[in-house]
Amino acid sequence: MTMHERNTLFRRIAVIGSSGSGKSTLSRTLGALSGLPIVHLDKEYWQPGWVEPDRDGWNARLADLAARPEWIIDGQYGSSLLPRLQRADLAIFLDPPTRVCLWRIARRTIGTYGRVRPDMGEGCPERINLEFIHFVAPFRRLQRPKIVAALDGSGVSTVWLRSRREQAAFGVTLREQGLSAAVAAAPAWPQPSGFSSTTM
Repeated sequence: MTMHERNTLFRRIAVIGSSGSGKSTLSRTLGALSGLPIVHLDKEYWQPGWVEPDRDGWNARLADLAARPEWIIDGQYGSSLLPRLQRADLAIFLDPPTRVCLWRIARRTIGTYGRVRPDMGEGCPERINLEFIHFVAPFRRLQRPKIVAALDGSGVSTVWLRSRREQAAFGVTLREQGLSAAVAAAPAWPQPSGFSSTTM
């Protein structure tokens, strides 16, 4: 698979899931292989010193980003999720267990503490934030059902990766055979009847 090999099927890709699920890493891989522009929502949202934008301005910014003809948008921000998914050609839902997300967050915090990550806003160095941990820990119970509802409401074609193994397999196929092959080989949403939005 060569760098910047463009595809005609997927011009707008939404990468969604909990913090620590691997969204930014996958988005960078997708961007490098496809040439599609990457939008990290955390980088767009946070202002220097971890200052949050006003709600109206942020909603307008989200609408502007989603209206662009091509993108890979990395991020959750549930209030804007449904219209973003309705605009997307493909969603990739990274859905590993909470323990995996928390472990990745801890490893990331230790590895980048005091520095600004490439997917974060300028002037927002990595920090220890217990409020953030308290958001991630109950994510499957409180936030995940909103993702499920948005996916079901949007009808967008969705790849559903629930483990590190599935993410790794998707990445290998993506790099070796391209995005269309990776999507075709990956688990898809929706799943068989009996699935619960709060299980696993």
